[in-house]
Amino acid sequence: MKIAVSEFTEGARQAKGLVVIIDVFRAFSVECYAVDAGAAKIIATGDINEAFELKKQCRQAVLAGERDERKIEGFDFGNSPTEIIKANLTGKTFIHTTTAGTNGLVHARNADTVLTGSFVNAAAVAKYIKNANPDLVTLVAMGYRARVSAEEDLLCAEYIKSLIKGTDSDIKTKLPDLRFTSGKRFFLYENIDHSPPTDFFLCTTTDKFNFVLRARVRTDQNIDLERIDN
Repeated sequence: MKIAVSEFTEGARQAKGLVVIIDVFRAFSVECYAVDAGAAKIIATGDINEAFELKKQCRQAVLAGERDERKIEGFDFGNSPTEIIKANLTGKTFIHTTTAGTNGLVHARNADTVLTGSFVNAAAVAKYIKNANPDLVTLVAMGYRARVSAEEDLLCAEYIKSLIKGTDSDIKTKLPDLRFTSGKRFFLYENIDHSPPTDFFLCTTTDKFNFVLRARVRTDQNIDLERIDN
């Protein structure tokens, strides 16, 4: 099994084989918490207007997402797991759009299979990959706003790769240091309303959920995410 690592939207466009689109802070952590909060369905889209159109079509739908890290006007939730863990999403369709993560899903059209990736379900992702045993795995670290390399996404890729190969990893000892690098924005007073410190800790909890989210392209070209338990 060959394992490649790439970055950003262009990396998602070019990714082949079994592809994992990684967005730790915060898209794919949020989606796992949304499933845990009872969401019956998750639809990812790269476009705000598409999100509003999807809500018109779906009964009991909620809108979640961000631009510039802040909740989009007219949306029910931002892109904060702290918000999601306090919500009752039982039976809801969770329509989600973000700057990096969901755009990565939309552009990963050359892949055989697409999964989301984050620390909260990294072990489940690695187990799924080992069971599938593909010839090629591409781990796509989406980065900050899909433009700047993000330590947390590259660390998550490293962690998933180590779990697949069964090699030792000291990733968990590195996670606390993220609060002084790419995660420091969660500890700035001016960000507390939309990116609180609790988001950092919820997103850096490893292997909390024993399921993966597998993407399927819809007829409208948005993405359904299916929960698959390991």
